[in-house]
Amino acid sequence: MNRSQFLEKTNTIYFDICIIGGGATGAGCALEAQSCGLQTILIEKEDFGAGTSSKSTKLIHGGVRYLEQAVKKLSIDQFKMVRKALKERKTLLSMAPHITRPLQLITPCRNWVSGMYYFIGLKLYDWISGNRNIGSSKLLSKKQAATFIPTLNKSALFNAVLYYDGQLDDQRFNLALIQTAVQKGACCINHCSAVAFEKNGDGKLSSLTVRDNLSDKSYLIKAKQFINATGPFADAVRTMANETLKPRLTVSKGVHILLPGKLMPTQAALLIPETKDGRLVFVIPYGNYLLAGTTDDAVPLTTKEFGPDLNEVRYILEYVNQYLDINATPDMVTAGFGGLRPLITADENATKDLVRDHEVEVDASTGLISIIGGKWTTYRLMAKDTIEAAVENLKPGKDITNGFTENILLVGSQHFNKALLEKAFNDNPQLSPALIKHILAKYGDKSLEIADDITADPAMAVLLVNELPYSIAELKYVIENEMACTVKDVLNRRWGVQLFNWEQTLQLIQPVGKYMANYFNWNEAEKQLYINDYEQEVRAMMKQLKTQA
Repeated sequence: MNRSQFLEKTNTIYFDICIIGGGATGAGCALEAQSCGLQTILIEKEDFGAGTSSKSTKLIHGGVRYLEQAVKKLSIDQFKMVRKALKERKTLLSMAPHITRPLQLITPCRNWVSGMYYFIGLKLYDWISGNRNIGSSKLLSKKQAATFIPTLNKSALFNAVLYYDGQLDDQRFNLALIQTAVQKGACCINHCSAVAFEKNGDGKLSSLTVRDNLSDKSYLIKAKQFINATGPFADAVRTMANETLKPRLTVSKGVHILLPGKLMPTQAALLIPETKDGRLVFVIPYGNYLLAGTTDDAVPLTTKEFGPDLNEVRYILEYVNQYLDINATPDMVTAGFGGLRPLITADENATKDLVRDHEVEVDASTGLISIIGGKWTTYRLMAKDTIEAAVENLKPGKDITNGFTENILLVGSQHFNKALLEKAFNDNPQLSPALIKHILAKYGDKSLEIADDITADPAMAVLLVNELPYSIAELKYVIENEMACTVKDVLNRRWGVQLFNWEQTLQLIQPVGKYMANYFNWNEAEKQLYINDYEQEVRAMMKQLKTQA
């Protein structure tokens, strides 16, 4: 992916589609559009997946809570959303097997009645999945449940229910969508902001002025169709195009915390279904850590990245300690993160009850298409519906069904064979087992390109920080192949270190910044700006963890 070349093309190509937003939905739209033969450009004001799409619970799921609400409230909308998500679940698992996996989840039940309630509900979950189910739910005794999660607090349950969903590395999946769209011919540019639309004589959008946030240069993108896929910020783009449009979104905040994996040594996850405010809490193995969350509170829209505060940590730990035979304390939290959920407007005081479905809005006045609402698991359906609407505008009646991506393999999985890759890596004496495991988990079949660099120059295997599996070869790879432009791009989105360990992030900022400064020829002021700003941001989140809201 060559960012400079993509920027140059903005002034020379009349695009079919211009997509604003590089999260899961925007990236999915770019892949769907380019797969249909539409010349596509995507811009993202920060980095790909920098917002909501990298702040999820890392689950590919239908939504157990939404199914429960569908039954309790006889909500056909909730039921339809769950059905769509469950059918997509297996598709996502097959698109990128190097960064996804089926996941067993244990739901503890306090008595026989609740055990049967959740067992019947999860059997319904299986039934809705039909022939795309990934595993059958089972009712477990207390003893059986403990074989899946040895540190389970057996005094807190009568029995349990086992069911299946999927897990993904959301950052890497998002990037793989971008890479695959680029592989098919799309232009995708990060750190590029939408500034202002221009319209033709009929009032339709005809071009978009954008600003390269790294160079402060402006470019003009001309396109036949503009798509707004900016998640929580969709209303801002809608009113940029047409100031008469009314807001459509309510924003909900969800935070997660990371704990040492040794507190729950298992590959199965824990779903805590009963909390005092009716929310669900997940405790999920994620690499060498436990990912626990989430919260769900209505908040004002903010562009600032945030982590959990002390109240939110205590809320999550209350249930972690209740159902695990441990005493996890706030000082054990290694990191945390918060994300904003874009929910189609309803009662802002009950965000946990809003339908997480999506809507494609076509503004008849300007022609802007906005995709609003939705969730990670249904990103592909959201993109499909959006591109169908775009094609109807551009080429009414055109059949584009062959362009859709249900059977596509994303970059990293197109030639993925874990056994063969492990053999190739094990034959290289420069690579430690920890380094091999880390690289394979992030890059799939592209791991061989990192291995080839190390074979050609063993010095590339040098670790940036001792005891952490991040090498010079890997850093060079993400800069040259994954459009990592800043220190934060590398440590937050490409490697995900910021999401699971703040102390390790601080250790890596200086060596990563030094290498990138040499690579990009940053002057001393530029280098210190990137390094110091990022250090301050991480330390601010660490400080927030110790304060109450």
